[in-house]
Amino acid sequence: MMRLVITLSLVLMLSAISLVTARYQARELFVQTDRLVTKAGELDTDWRRLQLERAELARNARVDDIGRNELGLVLSSPERTLYVQGGELSSNQAQPGGRP
Repeated sequence: MMRLVITLSLVLMLSAISLVTARYQARELFVQTDRLVTKAGELDTDWRRLQLERAELARNARVDDIGRNELGLVLSSPERTLYVQGGELSSNQAQPGGRP
């Protein structure tokens, strides 16, 4: 009878320790999940900010302004356009890669 009591006491102690360990791990996982959800929210906010910044940087008026002021580009006009008159292509050049 005494052996049975000792065995059951050991099983009860192991069960209690197992329960405490499982609860601790559950709390750790909950905290980690909460941190990851917070990080995902921050990353989503950063992504949206970057999308807005990209849209602003790619705006046509901004690109035109940089082209004119910083790069010195000007609009083309018919007076500045050069037209090249092309001749007939030979049969070698008519195929891609110059192959007949």
